[in-house]
Amino acid sequence: MTTPVHPAQLPSGAGEFEPATPELLYERQGAIAYLTFNRPEARNALTWAMYEGLYDACAWVEKDERVRVLVLRGAGDRAFVAGTDISQFTAFTGPEQALEYERNANRYMSRVETLPKPTIAMLRGYCVGGGAAIAMACDLRLASPDVKFGVPIARTLGNMLSNQNLARMIDLIGPARTKELLFTARFIEAEEGRAIGLFNHVVEPEQIAERTHAVAEQLAANAPLTLRATKESVRRILAARRIEESDDLILMAYMSEDFKEGVASFLEKRAPRWQGR
Repeated sequence: MTTPVHPAQLPSGAGEFEPATPELLYERQGAIAYLTFNRPEARNALTWAMYEGLYDACAWVEKDERVRVLVLRGAGDRAFVAGTDISQFTAFTGPEQALEYERNANRYMSRVETLPKPTIAMLRGYCVGGGAAIAMACDLRLASPDVKFGVPIARTLGNMLSNQNLARMIDLIGPARTKELLFTARFIEAEEGRAIGLFNHVVEPEQIAERTHAVAEQLAANAPLTLRATKESVRRILAARRIEESDDLILMAYMSEDFKEGVASFLEKRAPRWQGR
């Protein structure tokens, strides 16, 4: 086993990144790095450790000159990521935890978005909540026909998206579709996603890994500074239109009785009873 190296101090000829949790897997195939969300028994729902590991992996990839492209994928065939592990929300007792959760979520997604190398999300099955946020922060999204993309919080938890994540969704699918998707809590499937520009390609399940690798190789063969400059220029243009977070709306959602009911009903596998307070 190679010795882990802190990404901020990555020397030439260093080993490979080793996630601090077995719920993430990392491997490098030449110039292409793969990070796999590895909780297939839970549809790869994200723990706090997995979020932190994603951040650390991006920091490593940025420093590792051997890597030209990062691919994110889920273990198994049921999900890319089916959101945040809801059981963790039972520990929320005060306003600061709600605000910290959204601040951290913005930190993780911004780390993916600002990585100066191309990122590809390889999507199979459920791409929900935090998984949808990660996919939206990536540069390209390849999906299989079984994909289900959405943020169904209006019928599950009763919380909200941060302004940054909402802005990414608006940038990808437009304000009207964003409101319709969140209001109805439905999922976007493969052909609709391709038609509206959410998914760059839709590929059959038995071919998606090979196609993703081929796209990654194509990007890795191109001029890295051109790709870096293009990615950062697009990010700056989009970021200039974004606003600060709305803490009052975050607290309205997360400190509500409805949010407590949403978490409890989700864990108890029953329909929530919304009260609007």
